[in-house]
Amino acid sequence: MAFRLKLVPTETKIDFFRWQYITFGVSVAAVILSLLSVLFIGLNFGIDFKGGTTIRTESTQVVDVGAYRGALSDLGLGDVSITEVFDPSFRPDQHVAMLRIAPQEGYEAVTPEVIAQVEAALLAVDPAITFPSVESVGPKVSNELIWKALLAVFAGSTGIWIYVWLRFEWQFAVGCVAALIHDVVVTVGVFSIFQLKFDLTIVAALLTILGYSVNDTVVIFDRLRENLQKYKQMPLRDLMNLTTNETLSRTIMTATTTFLALTALIIFGGDVIRGFVFAMLFGVVIGTYSTLYVAKNIVLMLGLDRTEKTRKERAKGDHEFANIDA
Repeated sequence: MAFRLKLVPTETKIDFFRWQYITFGVSVAAVILSLLSVLFIGLNFGIDFKGGTTIRTESTQVVDVGAYRGALSDLGLGDVSITEVFDPSFRPDQHVAMLRIAPQEGYEAVTPEVIAQVEAALLAVDPAITFPSVESVGPKVSNELIWKALLAVFAGSTGIWIYVWLRFEWQFAVGCVAALIHDVVVTVGVFSIFQLKFDLTIVAALLTILGYSVNDTVVIFDRLRENLQKYKQMPLRDLMNLTTNETLSRTIMTATTTFLALTALIIFGGDVIRGFVFAMLFGVVIGTYSTLYVAKNIVLMLGLDRTEKTRKERAKGDHEFANIDA
């Protein structure tokens, strides 16, 4: 007999609405806190959005941030951010640092001459130092990237809303999009509260989270639509609980396997993609939570028209997209 891994029992009877007002209140509070954090604390924009130049250094000698800063103090660069990078995949003699330099007054980016002066100053401190990468972004480009990033997230959310609305009823679309907004806002809020670097890779992670979350939600909504026809007299709350329990094994298995893969990436993937992977890890957790406790709660609050007339209309095919497989 083949071995089958089960993370949850085949049949569960969990009441997901037992603490519905508490869980929904926690979600609302998290969204409000995230918005306030972004408004008053702000985001730690990376070079993509803030503009300036980032220089990555590597050396066989231990990074001395104080010595680096002292070497650059006479160049008149203003506030220079120097951060040592740690990664389990680095060799014992591989020491990495990231220098972030804001554009100089009167220039859109750090000039090649200034970059050459920075490299020469650091070489005087550590002759073994190398500069594997130098990235520069001007303020005009960074402002355009911010608006394009917002547009990308908005367009993704709008497209998902239209898709769910066409496949299901409008209440499902509202619940799904509310869950997506919840996931994105809370993830951005975490980056704001902990001042983690926010760049274009994080925007890519947010768009990936949208896709992951909507996939999980649509699976439950699709089963719910089937059960609406199967259990015509069952109260909507009980029907939603039954549906969520029926799909719980799939939800937990998907979240667990994704989480394990991302955990391996955050440990061994290197510092370059660590921010992206962290956003994805948090997105998997918050996306699973919103699927179980946000999307369907909103559908229950809005209610569904389960009259015989509505079912007959659906049977005649008045909703031409309703029976299209995803």
